[in-house]
Amino acid sequence: MWLLFACGSALFAGVTAVLAKIGMQHINSTIATALRTIIVLLFSWLMVLLTGAFSGIGSISGKTLVFLLLSGCATGASWLCYFKALQLGDVSQVAPIDKSSTILTMLLAFLLLGESLTWLKLCCMLLIGAGTFLMLPKHSGDLKTVSSKKGWLFYAILSAVFASLTSILGKVGIQDIDSNLGTAIRTCVVLVMAWVMVFVTGQQHSMHGLNRKDLLFLGLSGLTTGLSWLCYYRALQDGPASVVVPIDKLSILVTVAFSGLVLKERLDRRSGTGLVLLTAGTLLLVL
Repeated sequence: MWLLFACGSALFAGVTAVLAKIGMQHINSTIATALRTIIVLLFSWLMVLLTGAFSGIGSISGKTLVFLLLSGCATGASWLCYFKALQLGDVSQVAPIDKSSTILTMLLAFLLLGESLTWLKLCCMLLIGAGTFLMLPKHSGDLKTVSSKKGWLFYAILSAVFASLTSILGKVGIQDIDSNLGTAIRTCVVLVMAWVMVFVTGQQHSMHGLNRKDLLFLGLSGLTTGLSWLCYYRALQDGPASVVVPIDKLSILVTVAFSGLVLKERLDRRSGTGLVLLTAGTLLLVL
C-alpha cells in the first residue's frame, strides 16, 4: 500500500505547483505560503479526527516531538524558498531543481538511516543529476543573467536542500506515531514559521490586495498539498525513504504536463531530454 500512497503523493504534489503559481500572480510568495498553510493545517487535523489518531497524542515521546518540530522547520524553509522561486521563475525550470533533492535524500538516508546504496541507486542518481542539469537554462551566460536578475535558481536550490532534510527528519519523527498525527503536528510548525516570516518582512499590509481568484487557487493548492502530505508521510512510514522520495519526485511529470496545458510553458529538446533522464533515473529506483 505504501507504493500507492507514494504515487498519490506525486500526483497531488504535481498539481500543487501550477495552482500555487496562478495564485501568486498578484501577491507576495511569503503571504501565499502562509495562507496556503492554513488550508493544509485544517485539512491535516480533520484527517486526524476522522482516523481517530488524536488519541495517540499523549504517547508522543520527546525524541519524536523534537524530530517532528525539526522536520516542520525544514518544511517551512523549503516551502518559503520553493514558492519564492516559483513566483520568480517558470514552473518548468523551478520544479526540476526542487526534485533533485532526491539525490541528497538518498545520500542522507545512507549515512543517517543505514539504508543501502547500491550500484543501481548510484546510476539512478547520475541520471537524475544529468537530467536536472539539462533542464537548466542552456548557456552559462544565460544562467548567470537569469540568476542575478530574478534569483529563482538560488531559492530553488535552497528548496531542494531543505526538502531533503525534511524527508530524513520526517522519517525518524513518524516511526512511533500515526502518520496523520505527525503530519498535523509538523504543519503547526510550518504555519507559525510562515506567519512569522510575513510579519518580519512586513508583507501583512499587502493582504488587502487579494482577490477571489488568488484566494481560490491558493486554497486549491493548499488542499492538494494537504492530500500530497497525507499520502507522502503514510508511504514514508511503511516504505524506505530512498524509494518513497524518488516516487514522490515523479510529480515533475504532472507539473510539466499541467504547466504546459494551463500556463503554456513549453520544453525545448534539451529540456525534454533532461526530463526523460530524470524520469528514467527515478523509475529505476522503484525496481
